[in-house]
Amino acid sequence: MGKVTGFLEVDRQDRRYAPAGDRIRHYREFVIPLSEETTRSQASRCMNCGIPFCHTGCPVNNQIPDWNDLVYQGNWEEASQNLHSTNNFPEFTGRVCPAPCEASCTLNIEDTPVTIKTIECAIVDRAWSHGWIKPMASSRRTGRSVAIVGSGPAGLAAAQQLARAGHDVHVYEKHAKAGGLLRYGIPDFKMEKNLIDRRIRQMEAEGVVFHYNSHIGVTTPVDELIAAHDAVLLSGGAEQPRDLPIPGRELDGIHFAMDFLPQQNRRVSNEPVGSNEPILAGGKHVVVIGGGDTGSDCIGTSVRQGAVSVTQLEIMPRPPEKENKALSWPLWPLKLRTSSSHEEGAERDFAVLTTGFTGTGGKVRKLSCVRVDAKMQPIPGTEFELKADLVLLAMGFVNPVYEGLLESLGVTLDPRKNVAANQTDYRTSVDKVYAAGDMRRGQSLVVWAIREGRQAAHAIDKDLMGTTTLPR
Repeated sequence: MGKVTGFLEVDRQDRRYAPAGDRIRHYREFVIPLSEETTRSQASRCMNCGIPFCHTGCPVNNQIPDWNDLVYQGNWEEASQNLHSTNNFPEFTGRVCPAPCEASCTLNIEDTPVTIKTIECAIVDRAWSHGWIKPMASSRRTGRSVAIVGSGPAGLAAAQQLARAGHDVHVYEKHAKAGGLLRYGIPDFKMEKNLIDRRIRQMEAEGVVFHYNSHIGVTTPVDELIAAHDAVLLSGGAEQPRDLPIPGRELDGIHFAMDFLPQQNRRVSNEPVGSNEPILAGGKHVVVIGGGDTGSDCIGTSVRQGAVSVTQLEIMPRPPEKENKALSWPLWPLKLRTSSSHEEGAERDFAVLTTGFTGTGGKVRKLSCVRVDAKMQPIPGTEFELKADLVLLAMGFVNPVYEGLLESLGVTLDPRKNVAANQTDYRTSVDKVYAAGDMRRGQSLVVWAIREGRQAAHAIDKDLMGTTTLPR
């Protein structure tokens, strides 16, 4: 695949970012794509390595060596067809996926993996610009109806697959627009929302019907939904945030990240912010508690809003700068990762436990913190305080919201309080109800949600029709 000696002749080259001083002035994407010539040259580095370990790193089973070879040969349209055969939305993963495939690349043994994510993004962006991506409406109708609850990546992937199988597909979304965390969680500077909009238009042309402001189990009874459809897929995500129940938590100025980020996304898209009080970082000392991607998104958004300072706290110890390849490869390694938002102006501190909040006039003003050891136990004598006018809790999500939909259904939960369903048939404990994505597996990646949506569609189609041609 590619050029057999390409990895010896061509150095790794990846996309660059626009300067931080420029990009923090707006909410648009700021990644600078590689030229066509450079992209083809990078694709040539994908060698015939015998065992493509990149396959083990890709949850949607992308045929990475195949479309790298097609790009190298200049067969971009065929590369797009190949890419879309396993991934419904490569423009999403090509922007926000952490690329576990690159961690698994054979060349990553020497820290020079093939730029798989960049090539993937180049393929799909070129396909859109050349008009190769068109609606693929089914020529047959099965007469069966499927409801999808939640329009995040799992729900969208399942909906598109089932519509292409000839079913009548209805997507129920509690918000005003489709996309789930793709739209309301991920900032526009990482992924602009017109990318979601054009996929929705494609899906509508394929027959998918979207019902917005339909909060199943709250504004729409669950029984009505089940009675109206032959199958129901739950893909509402894991939306219950992890809280920090310590003294002072009730003070104003302490918010969950997912109360903060959606507001800014709505401002950018000219949607009403909602009934919540505006949460803004301008002129404030911001502390983000949580060291993951959501915390990073809070940093980038706070900087763009004009925060005076941004500090990110992580309870885990500082990871090593570089992984031990002999121990980790081809698995996803634990190492220090610096995002574009970190580069824009944030202090990071590791092995820190927040023990309390203090304030004046009912508003938060300080955090009481202590350093912890490897067992996350406080180290005596390491207590300190940190100034804060705005605290954003970005410590992940624990499980789906149970009240409303799941409570009405009475669906069985697993020990982690996610909806219980296996990865073979995706059936829940309730007849003709299925579950996929974060609602089933817990907080995870966009690419895993797409995989589960596709596999759930395969299972549903097989149950409804007795057989299926949809891929898993």
